[in-house]
Amino acid sequence: LMLISRFAPTAGKREKRAYDDIPDEHPQVLIAGFGRFGQIVARLLSAQKIAFVAIDPDVEQVDFVRRFGNQIYYGDPTHHELLRSAGAARVKVFVVALGDVEQSLAMLRLLRTHYPDAQVLARARDRRHAWQLQDLGAQVFRETFGSSLEMGHDVLVALGMAPQQADERARRFRAFDEQLMEAQRLLQDDEAALQQSARDARLELAELFEADAGKGALGRIVGEKGPE
Repeated sequence: LMLISRFAPTAGKREKRAYDDIPDEHPQVLIAGFGRFGQIVARLLSAQKIAFVAIDPDVEQVDFVRRFGNQIYYGDPTHHELLRSAGAARVKVFVVALGDVEQSLAMLRLLRTHYPDAQVLARARDRRHAWQLQDLGAQVFRETFGSSLEMGHDVLVALGMAPQQADERARRFRAFDEQLMEAQRLLQDDEAALQQSARDARLELAELFEADAGKGALGRIVGEKGPE
């Protein structure tokens, strides 16, 4: 057993290799992170023939997606020299789609240091990550929010709600949640206040939709005064 453990390949050990040399081909967009999230963005850009460069710090992911004809480079997008060589100074939009929270925040800090006016769109793993990205000036996209809301819309339709009404409910829910996100961002360091805010928000949201149906306290007020 000692001999086997000494000479057998170590499970999960990845081969180290140098980062790719990335030519400056004047991309309009730089995508950092080429998992499922980044790939969808890249496919849409490719369909519009918009020049972009994609970089991923996971060598196995790079080798995997290259097998399907994707042009992608292996490198660490939190290194300024790598971004500079890829043409970051002329990039119009940075897409930060890294799966690792700390890496994405490190890249945001790097961009704000060297490219303070850059337009940055960033993938967020959860609400707290989203707040941190917003504090660094990124436009945030929560990775499961849009698809979950779309499914919720379809559930309402499957239960018999008219599609137009489901569209409106989903739109109002999105607006409510975005306002809540901003309000809670100011409370992110106060766990007790966040918990109370979440409880209050559930009640407020329920009353909002009860008002639409003419039920509850808000519904009675709207019914008496008419819509404003």
